[in-house]
Amino acid sequence: MKRYHPFLVSLHWILAIAIGAWLLMGSNTLSEMPNADPEKIGSLKVHMAVGIGILVFMLVRLIVRLRSKKLTPINADTVVINRASTFGQYALYTVAILMSVSGIVTAQIAGLGDIVFFGSGTPLPETFEGIVPLVAHEVLSVILMLLVAGHVLAALYHQFALKEKLFTRIWFGDRQ
Repeated sequence: MKRYHPFLVSLHWILAIAIGAWLLMGSNTLSEMPNADPEKIGSLKVHMAVGIGILVFMLVRLIVRLRSKKLTPINADTVVINRASTFGQYALYTVAILMSVSGIVTAQIAGLGDIVFFGSGTPLPETFEGIVPLVAHEVLSVILMLLVAGHVLAALYHQFALKEKLFTRIWFGDRQ
């Protein structure tokens, strides 16, 4: 077998797009928008809903990946790169899941569920400062950005420098 299962491929690319977009949305849009801005509730609703979706898809992908038939690992002919590859894969899962959880805990502490999803009419808190899980969420977002950049660079290195045709493994087509 030379390719991942189409379900894993689909989840990979859905998550790649969603995580990339949501990292940019959170760091460039939400963090700059004042809590008094009436549009922030709508932006938070989308951000939180997709964040929960990312969590669900990450957990499903992790479970399916752990239970599905394994491909022969790519061998970069160096122990350090091979170990970094394994570490990087699990780090991506771990940090993305922790980021989603920290967002959920932040929302719970700030009372965002009722405000954002159930229209309580209560205004957003003046500030989210002092909410420890939010600090974790922000730190994890930077770590996740670095991991995603490393993942993309590693994939490009395997594809073009080592000429391993890595992209065929994580795309659709004949699995034999």
